[in-house]
Amino acid sequence: MVEEIVIRTTSGADLPAIDALLAASYPVLLKPDYPPSVLVTCLPLITRARPELLRCGSYYMAEDENGKALAAGGWTHGAPQGGVGPRDVGHIRHVVTHPDATRKGLARSILQRSFGAAKASGVRWMMCQSTRTAEPFYTAMGFQRRGEIDILLRPGIAFPAVEMIRAL
Repeated sequence: MVEEIVIRTTSGADLPAIDALLAASYPVLLKPDYPPSVLVTCLPLITRARPELLRCGSYYMAEDENGKALAAGGWTHGAPQGGVGPRDVGHIRHVVTHPDATRKGLARSILQRSFGAAKASGVRWMMCQSTRTAEPFYTAMGFQRRGEIDILLRPGIAFPAVEMIRAL
C-alpha cells in the first residue's frame, strides 16, 4: 500500500504538530554537525514553531493520511530576524523533516511549492539560513553558499548557520 502524503498550508491550529515535528527532528538530525554545547543551548529555542509563521499563508506542512506532520517549511518576504528588504527577495523559513521521513522528496516538494508562490508574488531571489546539516540539500536545490553566519537566538545564544542564495 502506498502512503498518501498531502502538502497543505498551515494555520495556527497546527502549532502542536509542528512543535512535535521540530522536537523529533532537530535533536536527531543536527547531532552529527553541532557540538553538544551548541545543541544544549539552542535546541530549546529552535524546536518551537513560530505562530506567526504558521498563519502567514506561505508556510506548508506535509502530512500522512493520519494527519501526522512529516515535514514543514515555507517562505516569507520578511527576513527571519525581522524586517523586510527588497520586494524581489524572499526568505526560506524553518524547513524541517521528521527523521523517519527524510530522503522521500517532502522538503523538496515544499521548497518547489514555495518557489512557485514566491515567484508569482514577484520574488526573484530566495535567501536561506541553512543549518550545517541541510547545506548539501539546499545546494542540490540550487542555492549557493554566501558564507557562515551566527543567528542570534537570544542575548548570548548564537546558532552557527550558513547563508545561502538562489535565483528564481
